[in-house]
Amino acid sequence: MQSLKFAALFLLLGFVTGAVNAQIEVQLKFSRLQYIAYEPLLATVTITNRAGRDIDLHDEGGERWFGFEITGRDGQSVSADSSQKMEPLHIETGQTVTQKINLANQYPIQDFGNYHVRAHVYFSDLGRYFYSQTKVVEVTDARPIWKQSVGIPADSGAGGDSRTYSLLTNRFADHTSLYVRVEDEHRNTVYATYSLGHVIAFDEPHAEIDRENKLHVLHCSAPRAWSYAIIGLNGQLLSHSTLLETKSRPHFKRTADGEIAVVGGMTEAVAAQAVRNAVPKLSTRPNEKPRGD
Repeated sequence: MQSLKFAALFLLLGFVTGAVNAQIEVQLKFSRLQYIAYEPLLATVTITNRAGRDIDLHDEGGERWFGFEITGRDGQSVSADSSQKMEPLHIETGQTVTQKINLANQYPIQDFGNYHVRAHVYFSDLGRYFYSQTKVVEVTDARPIWKQSVGIPADSGAGGDSRTYSLLTNRFADHTSLYVRVEDEHRNTVYATYSLGHVIAFDEPHAEIDRENKLHVLHCSAPRAWSYAIIGLNGQLLSHSTLLETKSRPHFKRTADGEIAVVGGMTEAVAAQAVRNAVPKLSTRPNEKPRGD
């Protein structure tokens, strides 16, 4: 009889523990498992309220309600930027909310290697944390293929400084991507690193610097398709478009006043309009005389 009481108590405790563990469900996802150093490393965290009532998540007693646990090589913990804070979050019962966090902005994870990442949520009503599963992401560097340093124009207010543009490629499992990096090498500051899209081994990417020291990049992104981007001195993507080959491949031409022009090809919008114009409207199609049997 006594053993039955202990068994019943064990089952009750197990039920209670399971109910507590199910209060908040946290899931962590990454779009891929390999990233280039200094590029945005976006983590998607979904938080589901299983408490059976509305909940409010907020910092309390020195505990932050949301964060990540990241360990690098040799199991060393990576500390977050203490200035980063998350606004309180209200979640209705049974609802799921999604947070997208750029870990590269909050954690010093630019060193090459594997990082183990898990997200956690602190629920102050229970005084405990809820964790996601641990994910492993790799930070590596790409292969440099082009590099150019330029000065900052005096009228920009930052005269005397310099920027270094770099183009890099990285091969993933199913494609190769072209990256651009903008940095101040003298101050060891990286302003931006991001992908300009797929690149195919059809032709080397073309890079030109215009009279304002902006970077122009033209590369083959697919058969008979070219990607054209303009990048600013602080790494901002000023424009990005796709050109389709016509009778000749798109290529750069420097004008007399030092500007960069693209010669050849046509934009996707122009190509689509040309296709629409080539298809006759129903009202302009000749009427066909029905054939007799």
